Amino acid sequence: MQRNNTFSKDYKSSWTGNGRPRVHGLHWALLGTASGLLLGLFSLTSFDANAIRIKDLHLNFPDTDRSASLEIPAPRTDLDSVEASEDEPAIVAAISQLEKGKPGDWHEIIIESGDSLARIFNKQNIPSRQLHDILAGDETATKLTKIYPGQKLLLRTSEEEGLLELRYEIDAMNQLRVTRSETGFETKLIERPPERRSTSAAGTIDSSLFLAANRAGLPEKITMELAGIFGWDVDFALDIREGDQFAVLYEQLYLDGERIGTGNILAAEFINQGKIHRAVRYTDPQGHTDYYAPDGRSMRKTFLRTPVAFSRISSRFNPGRKHPILNRIRAHKGVDYAAARGTPVTSTGNGKIVWLAKKGGYGNAVVIQHGSKYSTLYAHLNSYGRGLKNGSRVQQGQIIGYVGSTGQATGPHLHYEFRVDGVHRNPLTVKLPNAAPLPVKFRASFKLTSSSLLAQLETARNTATVAALQKD
Repeated sequence: MQRNNTFSKDYKSSWTGNGRPRVHGLHWALLGTASGLLLGLFSLTSFDANAIRIKDLHLNFPDTDRSASLEIPAPRTDLDSVEASEDEPAIVAAISQLEKGKPGDWHEIIIESGDSLARIFNKQNIPSRQLHDILAGDETATKLTKIYPGQKLLLRTSEEEGLLELRYEIDAMNQLRVTRSETGFETKLIERPPERRSTSAAGTIDSSLFLAANRAGLPEKITMELAGIFGWDVDFALDIREGDQFAVLYEQLYLDGERIGTGNILAAEFINQGKIHRAVRYTDPQGHTDYYAPDGRSMRKTFLRTPVAFSRISSRFNPGRKHPILNRIRAHKGVDYAAARGTPVTSTGNGKIVWLAKKGGYGNAVVIQHGSKYSTLYAHLNSYGRGLKNGSRVQQGQIIGYVGSTGQATGPHLHYEFRVDGVHRNPLTVKLPNAAPLPVKFRASFKLTSSSLLAQLETARNTATVAALQKD
């Protein structure tokens, strides 16, 4: 009873004599706080639809002091936190949020077939003079002329000033950025360094290196580089035998945990007809990078053995050969490589082009002079390498043309000649001069690097051998 009386007394004390509720100071405080919160919520929901959305609104009324507090999470500024409207792509919304306060509006352009930068600028009402200023200002900006369908351009523009900023993602690791300054436009190439992880592959050849490498999961780019590394010592069109083996330690490139491609070969081994060839990538303290055998001998020679990768020899060097078209004995002073029309033809050495034109029965031909002693000829080409002319300097491995059947040819192939002091030599057997070996002062550093890489390479080969035996 005492408890009920107390409750009744307290309850009645909260009401006035005329039956209306008595409002205490605490009640006024709570009512004022609630009103403020309602007004605040009304103003928050009145934001423009494209503004940052505020989620998870919490109202906390601590029991300790009966005061009300409004907790609003601070807006995130990473790109993934931004929700786009139907009219505004997420990436544009994100950039707009991150760079709030800059003049102009962002636009995302998806490049379509037939688009050019001039056409895109015209659609965005950007003065053509600004495009001219960008391309004329920095050689890096010429990358903008190589856009292709599916790529994206981000443009920040204003009606008064035209283009203020441009961002062009060339690939996952490179972005071109053009910004407007007081003196014009500044172009900058921004590179994102990838994470490099080493991996390995190994296999045994039963028909060709290309097929065996593909079966072992080796990327095509790495297969081509493998052939290039050993191309001075092994003729991949002539010397390959069933049972030959290879092992490769190479880099895979990652960005944000996602694999985006392959890097360099770190070490490689090729066993050809029982002879072991090994190579290790090494960068000396002066910044020069090359591939060397374990004893420090350079894997490079002055000339590549073959100018066409993964082709077959259709006609050898033969002074007494009967010409297939002229039907008479006529010396064949070179080697013919049968390959599909359009197959790239590379220069076997550094040099200068001294002939690039039709040359009688050779058809479209290129002759390269390598110093004063050596020269090479490439004939029956379908077309020439881009930008080449008489007098052009070329590097070893550079594409100088494409396989064809011009001139006196029965089908697509490359005719290749090698001359020493003007005298024809058999390209398959001529002794090729070596490149300089690794300097003695770098040998200790090289040995430290090579021993670790070769150990990993041996592990990869042994693992592949065990797996093959278990499969059999």
